[in-house]
Amino acid sequence: MKRRDFVLKGTLFSACAGIPFSLKANGLFDSDLAVKNFGIQLYSVRNDMTKNPKDTLKKLASYGYKYLEGYEGSLGLFWGMSNIDFKKYLDDLGLKMIASHCGETQKLESFNKKCDQAAEIEMDYLICPGLPRKLELDVFKRHAETFNKCGQIAKNNGIKFAYHNHAYSFEKREGVYLQDVLMKNTDSKLVDFEMDIYWVVVAGEDPIVWFDKHPNRFKYCHVKDYLKLSDSKSYESCTLGEGSIDFSNILSHGKKKGLETFIVEQEAYRGTTPLQAAKDNVDYMLNLKV
Repeated sequence: MKRRDFVLKGTLFSACAGIPFSLKANGLFDSDLAVKNFGIQLYSVRNDMTKNPKDTLKKLASYGYKYLEGYEGSLGLFWGMSNIDFKKYLDDLGLKMIASHCGETQKLESFNKKCDQAAEIEMDYLICPGLPRKLELDVFKRHAETFNKCGQIAKNNGIKFAYHNHAYSFEKREGVYLQDVLMKNTDSKLVDFEMDIYWVVVAGEDPIVWFDKHPNRFKYCHVKDYLKLSDSKSYESCTLGEGSIDFSNILSHGKKKGLETFIVEQEAYRGTTPLQAAKDNVDYMLNLKV
């Protein structure tokens, strides 16, 4: 029996494999209450993670985070550690890596190996963080075909696969949204989507419209605020609550349309540091009514 199969079949995770993550982990949110549990995308503190991943993770745990979404940087998915050692370190901090962005979805053999490693430590998802910006219909149809293959590989390993959007996938070609090309040409049983709400807003689109358009496809979301700068043409992400996005309304609606998991993300910092912003974002999430 493979180590992955031992984990999946020999633990409570196996018994709960068909239950959404939000239930497996006692819920990332409770109906009509403030958000209780939520995750952070580690790219939010990328410089700190690169310098000292263990110390940075310890600080995030002390701020109140319980769940992490990773990304694939120079130290790999598991920050210079084996997947098992990484999980042990997180366990000691009371943290859980539930998902990670994974940059090699075009290399299926490598992707399969990473799915195996992710499943072995009970992660739920590997997520494609973005696509080469050749914005053509036929190219995006080929991406959809690749996503179906990735989704099947992930399923075979006992986890799930999703795609994270940027603003460019909400552009149109021949009157068709490229995001729709991905969503309509992928198998809903194999491919989920992570809505980066910030990038939807940057694209001039309404997140609520997209939740309605594709119910039960957006399982994860990035809670990342939008700040328009003084020249009125520029924008950036900011500490939650300092921007213009109505997260209470958007996330409440998203829950009704299948949204299960909230991931805090921030990429720009004015008058603060990434770690201080991460700490401030905990306070925002704890007081957010959804």
